[in-house]
Amino acid sequence: MSARVALVTGGTGGIGTAICKRLADLGHKVATNYRNEDKARAWQRKLQAEGYEIALARGDVSLPEDGQALVREVEAQLGPVDILVNNAGITRDTTFHKMTYQQWNEVIRTNLDSCFNVTRPVIEGMRARKWGRVIQIASINGQKGQYGQANYAAAKAGMHGFTISLAQENAKFGITVNTVSPGYIGTDMVMAVPEEVRNKIVAQIPLGRLGTPEEIAYAVAFFIPEEASWITGANLSANGGQYMGW
Repeated sequence: MSARVALVTGGTGGIGTAICKRLADLGHKVATNYRNEDKARAWQRKLQAEGYEIALARGDVSLPEDGQALVREVEAQLGPVDILVNNAGITRDTTFHKMTYQQWNEVIRTNLDSCFNVTRPVIEGMRARKWGRVIQIASINGQKGQYGQANYAAAKAGMHGFTISLAQENAKFGITVNTVSPGYIGTDMVMAVPEEVRNKIVAQIPLGRLGTPEEIAYAVAFFIPEEASWITGANLSANGGQYMGW
């Protein structure tokens, strides 16, 4: 397929980096957002050393005004955004009876409100051009729930509700909207937890291991080509069999 402009939010993290690289490998022009410029530039230089040119634009996707400014900057650098991967996410884990409004609000704003904040500025252009791909990175815990993650599970479940509504509204405009729900992935954050905790997680996964960021990037890439243009409103569970549903 022809090269498109892809925006991946939260692209400097483990899964985000793998998605950026995968989309670049497919020939697309890729951009991501940042909040800390020094860290982002160091990340960009590292990828340049590996042969990847990923554009950067400042923006806190939890803020609607930043979402709009981010899209304007990316489109000024690369052109109209045809592929959007809503990947930005944080955790603020605690049991609900101890959870503060700030812990709830930060997760909802970053993980769920960001879908509105970044998709809204690109959707009209996609509709006008009669082509688009919008992909949310949700979570296994948005499907099955998780102790200590009422905020995170609510946001990730909400992402799929957003997906299936947006898919219905935009199907006739050549836009597909889908969700990928990763299980436990061997990112730096997961690998930093104590080994005995990781072993308990792995024991619950039928395939017997953590996933890799590259496997999630492959799942994202699956939805992008013309061959996937009849798939919309879908959720692809990539979790090693830990949670199985229709």
